[in-house]
Amino acid sequence: MTGDRPQPSRLRGALQRGRDKWADLWPRVVSGLVLAALGLVLLLSSGLWLRLGVAAVIGLMMWELARLTGWRHPEFHSPRHPVLIGILAGLVMLAMLVLPGDWPMALVLVPMIAGWHGTHEHERPAYLLFTLAIFGAGYALVVIHEVMGLPTLLWVVGTVVLSDVLGYFVGRKLGGPRFWPAISPKKTWSGTIAGWVGALLLGLVLLVAGLAGWAVLVAGPLVAVAGQFGDIAESWLKRRVGAKDSSELIPGHGGALDRFDAMSGALLLALVLLMANLLPVIGG
Repeated sequence: MTGDRPQPSRLRGALQRGRDKWADLWPRVVSGLVLAALGLVLLLSSGLWLRLGVAAVIGLMMWELARLTGWRHPEFHSPRHPVLIGILAGLVMLAMLVLPGDWPMALVLVPMIAGWHGTHEHERPAYLLFTLAIFGAGYALVVIHEVMGLPTLLWVVGTVVLSDVLGYFVGRKLGGPRFWPAISPKKTWSGTIAGWVGALLLGLVLLVAGLAGWAVLVAGPLVAVAGQFGDIAESWLKRRVGAKDSSELIPGHGGALDRFDAMSGALLLALVLLMANLLPVIGG
């Protein structure tokens, strides 16, 4: 019966929706490969080069944070203030990583104070909290690299990447209920759980290969959860200020904050686990 056949307009609509679902895949893949190459170069570096690379990333993230939190400020008719904050933040991060002793940690107050005036009064608490998180993540990356070794840092990074990739593909493929629709409408429970499973499987592979102890089976999913909440925190900020992406710096990925939000959350938790002597040693 002709009445039971799908109408051409419906078929075209279904095909278009399918294409739209994966429309950002290739830009994400290409940009992701470039980012992966640059990230690997950074992770394989050491000493001053590692610190310079981390300082540059932190500077970019702080530039975007200043743009996001100052979007309603009456003096923001030019991008000058965010650029200055980004440069200042990069220099401060470098000083924190180079200067000896614990006192350089207090230098994080410099970009916090410098950005206060240019930040809208409603966004100042968010600016301060995100500044602490961004600098903490940069510091954590270098500390984990030098205290625990490159394999442990690669495990943290790999857990976040695997969780993100599985969350993207499984969430797009299976769909289902949203994890937190008021903040992150695209994140689904299926993708979120897939990220946890991926982290657990990665830990299991390392355990079976004799490269890690049983603690990795607990720490891995926790690191994945921390990464997901880092992503959610940035989504909350963007929704609060009405922004789709933190910037247009990376095709298919938005900005540095969009790309490193999950990594920041994971690194912060890894630093806490390290301080509590609970971070697994990989390959040791």
